[in-house]
Amino acid sequence: MKKQVDLTSADWAKSELSNGGNNCLEVAFIDGVVALRDSKDVGDPDASVLIVSMDDYRLFTTSVQAGQANLLP
Repeated sequence: MKKQVDLTSADWAKSELSNGGNNCLEVAFIDGVVALRDSKDVGDPDASVLIVSMDDYRLFTTSVQAGQANLLP
């Protein structure tokens, strides 16, 4: 997906199962897309952020919840 997204006002969240750790996946729903980052990268201006469509995110999370073993094509 090619879309420039301003993440300065993103409200990042991580699972309550992370127990406040800093080795987690964080997610932000912003500007009609989903942004994903590693919590270890918080504050790093050069950190990578993956931007996916809402549809792709829903498909992925639904597949995980359904127990799909192989999520790679």
